[in-house]
Amino acid sequence: MSDQPLVQPVSTVTLTFNDTNETIELPVLKGTDGHMGIDIRKLYDKTGFITYDPGFTSTGSCYSGITYIDGDNGILLYRGYPIQQLAEKSDFIESSYLLINGELPSKEEKADFAHRITRHTMVHEQLSDFYRGFRRGAHPMAIMVGVVGALSAFYHDSLDIDDHEQRDVAAHRLIAKMPTLAAMAYKYSLGQPFIYPQNKLSLVENFLNMMFAVPCEPYELNPVMVNAMDKILLLHADHEQNASTSTVRLAGSSRANPFACIASGIAALWGPAHGGANEAVLNMLQEIGDKSQIKKYVERAKDKNDSFRLMGFGHRVYKNYDPRASVMRKTCHDVLNQLGIKEPLLELAMELERVALEDDYFVERKLYPNVDFYSGIIFRAMGIPTSMFTVIFAVARTVGWIAQWREMIEDPSQKIGRPRQLYTGSPLRDYVPINKR
Repeated sequence: MSDQPLVQPVSTVTLTFNDTNETIELPVLKGTDGHMGIDIRKLYDKTGFITYDPGFTSTGSCYSGITYIDGDNGILLYRGYPIQQLAEKSDFIESSYLLINGELPSKEEKADFAHRITRHTMVHEQLSDFYRGFRRGAHPMAIMVGVVGALSAFYHDSLDIDDHEQRDVAAHRLIAKMPTLAAMAYKYSLGQPFIYPQNKLSLVENFLNMMFAVPCEPYELNPVMVNAMDKILLLHADHEQNASTSTVRLAGSSRANPFACIASGIAALWGPAHGGANEAVLNMLQEIGDKSQIKKYVERAKDKNDSFRLMGFGHRVYKNYDPRASVMRKTCHDVLNQLGIKEPLLELAMELERVALEDDYFVERKLYPNVDFYSGIIFRAMGIPTSMFTVIFAVARTVGWIAQWREMIEDPSQKIGRPRQLYTGSPLRDYVPINKR
């Protein structure tokens, strides 16, 4: 059972039909914080009406006690804890435990969780054959969709979603194996041999080692890069009911196995409107080209008749400063300063950040740099190609997907997802034989 208490009605609203003057009362629900919701579950049964809400932007599809966002005030909470506190004081493994289990672990619980994750980082040796079936130039996200879904063919002992222990094992396997699978996708694209995980390394250290090590010489882990990657994974671990998370929940509502559900989330994340924003930032910087062109492009961004937009500024949910961006900004500057990187594109990004933060147009409209602006720059500084940006996003978000999937499975009020529609096609008509058309 879920640890989330049943939401009780706090009042009602009355819906009146003008044609008949009939009325129906609908309960109003209130969670711990945030929006109030009108419970319309009985609307269709009582009236024959449905609601129309493209993109489900005004529709709550579930109860959830995992992540809370207040976009107007720039607040993001994991299980009630501000993201800034977790980024400063916690780490990815501890925050993963928090998201999945609901509470911060004790010292012993964290050590046991980390141990379990470490022991699941290897993947079945035959999985390497899956990679060799892809063209060498295949996009890493295409590979990830395939191989993550294929995990269900190898781990039959964690497919029973009604068994709590099997759900735990599946969760641990997915968190542990995603970095391994992602690193293998990167290595395959380079034509380099796969690097096995090492139990002496942490999850983040292992990920970087599997990405950048080669058999002919040892790889020196840079603590600055380890810390930056840990922050990136932590900040992207969950973000409420976004497109990919909703996809995982929808797939899970059909009682699909957890590996298939996470693969569906990867597919949704692949879309450039969702997971590709940090890649779009670098494409924009390449278009600007030089610091001398920044003023011109900033003016273009202000022009409503110009199609150019500053990518990585503002956010659909946050109407204030993205709380993750303040952490990522510091991490970004730390990486660039401590690694001593002198790269024109990165210098261009820092100058664009300065200009935008001093421009009244962007400040008044709260179009601040968001987490995608800084994460793309950090990846560039670390030598990670743009094709891997969304893959790393998937590695991080797997934790949130698992937490949301488990919460949905354990929620007795959940049903298989089945949105309605307003049909706009042809009315009833008779078939016409082909010789009479």
